[in-house]
Amino acid sequence: MLVNLVPEFFAAHAAPDPVAAYYAYLDRHRPVLASYWRNYVLDLDSPHVESVVRDTMRADRSDLRRLLDDVDVVEIAEDACRRAEEMLEIDCPVDLYLMVGVGAANAGELVVGGRGVAFVCLEHFTGRANPETRGLGLPAHLLPLWIAHELAHVVRYTSPTSRAELRRLVHELDGQYDYWETGSRATLRELLVNEGVAVATSRAVAPGFAPWEYCGYARAQHRRLRELDAFLRRVVIPELDARGLGYRLRYLSGGMSASSRMVNGRVLPERAGYYVGWRLVESFVAARGVARAVRAPAAEITDAELQFAGAQTA
Repeated sequence: MLVNLVPEFFAAHAAPDPVAAYYAYLDRHRPVLASYWRNYVLDLDSPHVESVVRDTMRADRSDLRRLLDDVDVVEIAEDACRRAEEMLEIDCPVDLYLMVGVGAANAGELVVGGRGVAFVCLEHFTGRANPETRGLGLPAHLLPLWIAHELAHVVRYTSPTSRAELRRLVHELDGQYDYWETGSRATLRELLVNEGVAVATSRAVAPGFAPWEYCGYARAQHRRLRELDAFLRRVVIPELDARGLGYRLRYLSGGMSASSRMVNGRVLPERAGYYVGWRLVESFVAARGVARAVRAPAAEITDAELQFAGAQTA
């Protein structure tokens, strides 16, 4: 189901007291928005929340208004959802939220009460970076790619036919997705495969983009990762069954220090795990498709890739 929260946000933004109106808006949609804040921004009991809300409601939104005047984002989102439903053979309730965030993730996944939720924050898709809103300036035509990526995650976490480790962890967390808890408890293998099948899904649902766009990279970073391909595949193998939040942050998070990304004497490019994950799932997806890959255990997928690599080098 598509849920468009943008009109409500703009109503709060135009209110006589925008901050109070934002908190009322937050309360009306608290299960989803509180999960968004907890996983991608701050805990809502943090003392910094009020300043984030104040800055969010003070920011000029003319760039976002121009986007909404020029582009039918609802139609784009609905079409992407239809394509993803077909490609992933979705067999579980899934919601897609269009929203204005607080400058955190441009898109993401949640599970709230056992129900999968994908979201995109439209302030990041205005085509021009905006320091005031922390908008990334991504072009709107990338929306289908990100929507497909996040829907793949929620299917992996909530489909009754998924055999993924992350589905088990979400179940153990009472049907809630927690970025930090799952990042601590899932193996690096599962975390990389999770991103790899999401990249593969976006390639299937929204073909025709440049390879680096599917991983959220600049062209130069993608080129550097391709140059490091053999090194990356070699150094990740001994760590695949390791657990710990540091592994998720090292391979999949932006903003990490060079020292935290040091492996075997080299500094990994930021978010290198999206490329590594794609390479780990590539053979399995080519042979069996994204609908099966998104539900398969990580070991089944990586075993296929390692066998293929062995055959190539034999």
